[in-house]
Amino acid sequence: MLIKCFVVTEKTTAELEKNILTAIVDIRAKKPQIAREIEKKFGVKVEKVNTLITPKGEKKAYIKLKPEYSAEEILSKLGVF
Repeated sequence: MLIKCFVVTEKTTAELEKNILTAIVDIRAKKPQIAREIEKKFGVKVEKVNTLITPKGEKKAYIKLKPEYSAEEILSKLGVF
């Protein structure tokens, strides 16, 4: 399992308006693997994935969904909202 958890903060909630999910992922995860897992798990299409290593040493992924899908809807299904 590549995706450890989704990040919900004030900043990431603002990113939802741009259809971007933010998640902490496995440090070894590659962008195509992250995209594939999100697509398989939630039945959506991913436009692109950006990653960065946080000062804590965690890997954070910004996952932009294609316009026909809703990032907010995915978090609703997970019970975040």
